[in-house]
Amino acid sequence: MKTSMIVFGVLCAVGVSVTIYAKEHDATMGNMSHHQMMQDTNVDGRISLQLTPQMKQHQLANMRSHVVAVQSIIGMLAENKFDEASAVAHNQLGLTPEMRKMCNMMGNEDFTKMGLAFHQSADVLGDTLKTGDMRLSLKALHRTMNACVQCHATFRQ
Repeated sequence: MKTSMIVFGVLCAVGVSVTIYAKEHDATMGNMSHHQMMQDTNVDGRISLQLTPQMKQHQLANMRSHVVAVQSIIGMLAENKFDEASAVAHNQLGLTPEMRKMCNMMGNEDFTKMGLAFHQSADVLGDTLKTGDMRLSLKALHRTMNACVQCHATFRQ
């Protein structure tokens, strides 16, 4: 029950954070519709990575797989499956040779640094999950998710 309450609290906090971000973002965008914002590239102050269409689709698919991995980790935490969650963190989010290569291919030094930091934080998350300590695991997951938020606030496809 306590674990369920903690996981529920984390999910609520994520929801509140997204809502606050959306409201702040909407305030800076004025009354423009989402469609108008997407059409006006000058409104989005994030840095474009200038990816080819093929690389853009590859990168988007990769980030979607990261979201699925985080969702799996949260579900495993709710079931106290720390070892399984650790394996997901290391194998699907961690700094594997493939992920290192991909981060280095993007052509933007700051993006590369952020990407590598994200993957390193996922390895720390994986190590922390192995301890079976829910509080420390949630803190480590929070740090990993902060890396996602920071990167998405800085860069766009």
